[in-house]
Amino acid sequence: MDLRELERLLSAYRAGELNTTEAAKRIKNLHYEDIGYARVDHSRLSRQGFPEVVFGAGKTREQVVGIVERLVQHAPNVLVTHTDEGTFGEVRNIATEAEWHEPPRLIRIQRDNTKRGVGEIAVVTAGTSDIPVAEEAALTAEAMGNCVKRVWDVGVAGIHRVLAERSLLQSARVAIVAAGMEGALPSVVGGLVSVPVIAVPTSIGYGASFGGVAALLGMLNSCASNVTVVTIDNGFGAGFVASLINRRWEQGEETAAADGRNRKLD
Repeated sequence: MDLRELERLLSAYRAGELNTTEAAKRIKNLHYEDIGYARVDHSRLSRQGFPEVVFGAGKTREQVVGIVERLVQHAPNVLVTHTDEGTFGEVRNIATEAEWHEPPRLIRIQRDNTKRGVGEIAVVTAGTSDIPVAEEAALTAEAMGNCVKRVWDVGVAGIHRVLAERSLLQSARVAIVAAGMEGALPSVVGGLVSVPVIAVPTSIGYGASFGGVAALLGMLNSCASNVTVVTIDNGFGAGFVASLINRRWEQGEETAAADGRNRKLD
């Protein structure tokens, strides 16, 4: 926490320039822990609905472990994405509940299993090769309190496969669709359902797919109006946004969210 900023806030409160509610909100937004190589954001759960997620790529094992060690003291559920099994072994020494998920290369610590979703989230892949990205989305959504249904390998090369899952897709409140190659599946799913479809382009495909760029551009140009797109291989981002769409907000959280929306409109 920035002590100088805290002192300014307290002075403003004492002078009557801030009321108690506003002062408490501003103090909440200051709460982070500086450990030298990282500033661990302990207030992200209250601000955004889920604790800070650790992106493992580019960090040493010691750095990942140090950040996780701080996070687990404040947050029941913690995710580490794009990491390796060796790092998982180190994390498990400080959090025995930690789980290793090989396909998405993700560590999950889940001590709170409260259901916060209004409905189900369907996570769909065009091919088996897209499962690692889709599984990252599914595990993220589950960590955020959602019931997830997985539908694998229903790409447009065999369109009857996705049509066979129409009932499941139409019962979901949000759908996440991961596809590489030409990225056509999200548009197909979008045409079958009346809920938001979050398209995830994957880097799967031959040379002209350009590492997922072809799928990304195809999804961005979807003619299905309910399709929105995250960036290439961003399963975490898709799972996070789907969870916020599906979330059952508590009364206090609804008020805070409404206050934030109203401030943006002012």
